[in-house]
Amino acid sequence: MADKIKKVVLAYSGGLDTSVILKWLIETYQCEVITFSADLGQNDDFDQVKQNALSTGASEVYIEDLSETFVKEYVFPVFRANAIYEGQYLLGTAIARPLIAKRQIEIAHHEGADAVSHGATGKGNDQVRFELSYLAHDPQIKIIAPWREWNLNSRTKLMEYAKTHGINVPATRERPYSVDCNLLHISYEGGILEDPWNAAPNDIFTMTVAPQAAPDEPEMVELTFSSGNPVTLNGEKLSPAQLLKSLNFLGAKHGIGRTDIVENRFVGMKSRGVYETPGGTILRVAHMAIESITLDREVMHLRDSLIPKYSELIYYGFWFAPEMKILQNMVDMTQQNVSGRVRLELYRGNCRVVGRKSDNSLYREDFATFEDDSVYSQKDAEGFIRLNALRLRIQKMLES
Repeated sequence: MADKIKKVVLAYSGGLDTSVILKWLIETYQCEVITFSADLGQNDDFDQVKQNALSTGASEVYIEDLSETFVKEYVFPVFRANAIYEGQYLLGTAIARPLIAKRQIEIAHHEGADAVSHGATGKGNDQVRFELSYLAHDPQIKIIAPWREWNLNSRTKLMEYAKTHGINVPATRERPYSVDCNLLHISYEGGILEDPWNAAPNDIFTMTVAPQAAPDEPEMVELTFSSGNPVTLNGEKLSPAQLLKSLNFLGAKHGIGRTDIVENRFVGMKSRGVYETPGGTILRVAHMAIESITLDREVMHLRDSLIPKYSELIYYGFWFAPEMKILQNMVDMTQQNVSGRVRLELYRGNCRVVGRKSDNSLYREDFATFEDDSVYSQKDAEGFIRLNALRLRIQKMLES
């Protein structure tokens, strides 16, 4: 296959793996390599990323700010569904891969490239996410996955390769973590974290303060939603990326959004990851609060029953699959009346709802009150209960 590849577009972060891959592709396939780096709000030094790519041999470097697209078209749809994988993971890495892969294929078509490449390992989920997305947009594209081909099968060997070839990389033996960062989260894997009994060291966290070190004064914030999407923060209208960035600042300041998870990878093994998702944690709590007064009970329960499947599809890499489109359309139908305001208290790792209101509210104080009312006859509950108990009574009579 090496003699058939002429031009490759590489998804390039500038980290250890993709920096080595860039040089390896050139040496192994004797081909032209174009790098593509997506700015999803990770605050990388993209001037340095470009310089490193060119000095390592890239023929051309694409760096594009996709942060607004990422939040508006990928993050917000996921949060309209309250998606969460295995009850803890807010899908920060999983939801970024389809966008990167889609744009990578577009660049490959523009450049006349015959192949694409990524830095995902043969043990992880990202290889699936990238490649399913590639093939959903170009069924004929050639894919090079170096981790499934080379003999550089450890991060130690990668660092040795980088040193031998004079490649500037951020990983060191003191911080050998695999890190993924975007506007939604930061994830850490590898190193000391590979033993799930080991606590994550305090110096691993780069986004949030420790809850113990957060301010000893609660802070009140208010979010306004329109059709399931947040549109203002504390009365200020912000773009999707600006709003999530502001929530990240607030959440990070108060030590919100740290999670330590052992999750089930798609390929079959369990994996330990540590995550920081401050803004996303606040957003999910707020969205569920506004839904609690605007969403019909049966609609909510039906949607909630599908959250595990919806989240699993994203985690496994099926963002562009037809079943995902059907689920997203259903989710978005449920959000038509999910508009209103939510007030939250942020304090030392906690995000607590303290108020919610909406013009579309289904909550009726005159029905729910414990005081006198003229709209609900409590006597009606007797027949309701007896009818619902009928099958239970019959079952017991059968046993007697």
